[in-house]
Amino acid sequence: MSRVRTRFAPSPTGYMHIGNLRTALYGYLYAKKNGGDFVLRIEDTDQERYVADACDVIFSTLKRCGLDWDEGPDKDGGVGPYVQSERKGIYMEYAKMLVESGAAYYCFCTDEQIEAKRQQAVEAGITYKYGKDCLSIPLEEAKRRVEAGEPFTIRQNVPTTGSVTYEDAVFGTITVDCDTLDDMVLIKTDGLPTYNFANVVDDHLMGITHVMRGSEYLSSTPKYTLLYRAFGWEEPTYVHLPLIMKDQHNKLSKRNGDASYQDLIAKGYLSDAVLNYIALLGWNPGTNQEVFTREELINAFDVSGVSKSPALFDPLKLRWMNGEYIKALPFEEFLALATPWLDKSVAKDKYDYKLIAQLLHTRAEVLSEIPAMVEFLPVVAPHDTDLYLHKKFKLTKEIAHHALILCRDALSALESFDGTSIHDCLIALAADNGLKNGQVLWPARVALSGLPSTPGGAVELAEILGKKETLARLDAAIAMLG
Repeated sequence: MSRVRTRFAPSPTGYMHIGNLRTALYGYLYAKKNGGDFVLRIEDTDQERYVADACDVIFSTLKRCGLDWDEGPDKDGGVGPYVQSERKGIYMEYAKMLVESGAAYYCFCTDEQIEAKRQQAVEAGITYKYGKDCLSIPLEEAKRRVEAGEPFTIRQNVPTTGSVTYEDAVFGTITVDCDTLDDMVLIKTDGLPTYNFANVVDDHLMGITHVMRGSEYLSSTPKYTLLYRAFGWEEPTYVHLPLIMKDQHNKLSKRNGDASYQDLIAKGYLSDAVLNYIALLGWNPGTNQEVFTREELINAFDVSGVSKSPALFDPLKLRWMNGEYIKALPFEEFLALATPWLDKSVAKDKYDYKLIAQLLHTRAEVLSEIPAMVEFLPVVAPHDTDLYLHKKFKLTKEIAHHALILCRDALSALESFDGTSIHDCLIALAADNGLKNGQVLWPARVALSGLPSTPGGAVELAEILGKKETLARLDAAIAMLG
């Protein structure tokens, strides 16, 4: 059995979409699981859609996600170049081989001619398919026209009868009638190959054993199969992955405003959490486990667990998983990640970020929600005095007012203003005055924040705010209730 070799072959046309990243992840996991190679190849033959810095986005995303490639543009494994635009001569050579064998032919139809026939098909209500108009041109005549400089493409010569059958690791045996297939362009007028041709040639020359791609390519695979057979090459194992849907009817798409990997990172999601989540979009480990380390994913991943059915992208599930990853972070690492987000709402020279981070570490699900969670620290917004009411604690505004006066007096007498001192002070105050703990802590928390809910209670907030600010806010609340 040959060494397993998978590839990730993105086009540098923009951001890293979730579907693209999942394809890269599955290819990486399968290669690592089987002691094989994970190859990175850049498919940049579509020059009209080429985005200048997209290659940098691809490299940085894979590195940030820890999907290290064994071979690629910067790691020559002996079968490069790994950028398709640098392999132009290779594709033309193999296309001409197909022409000589009759599996392909030169086509001199102009874009205008093809578009006119396409419009005729539309008007007639039929699906357009190229009519092999140039197949009848004798090969020697076609070669003379090419040598004379006449623009041309090279098209695949698909049989008009019979069928094509291939095996897919996920969808099983698939058979397609040849008369439903079009003679696709292999080499464009600019001399560059189409994606459909280049990936077949490159996968063979680079020894790729397992081709993983989206199930939208199921309909194109019969054409690839015909090319492999025309060359006499061994076909790779096809692994077509299910679509990722935003809802029951719409595919997840950056074009429709759906989040890319970069968008999620910018919103405060962690790379490991995103990878863990998208690993489960179309793959079932066969257990109830949902949170995996990288090594656990490698050991658990198997193509047999890949589903045929589309996977639904659930933002709430991703948010929950991200929260689990945040909780599992070492505190110092969380503090470092939280600091830029804290800077958006509070001043580092005024507050102890460690105290705030300790409060948020087990409460924040996404880093981007941190500014909103602490926006009350610089200033308390005017708030409704009904916030001081609480049925469970049997709190009225009068009781709250009385409790805040007691809190203010007791806290002002404290010499040490740390969490332990504040806690002991307020609990003792409640006991000494015949109040429930909640009848003291609830109104104190509302007074310090002006909010119905906060990431911490009165003790934590008072410690973060400091004695002077705590007393000032208690005075303001007392006056408001009084």
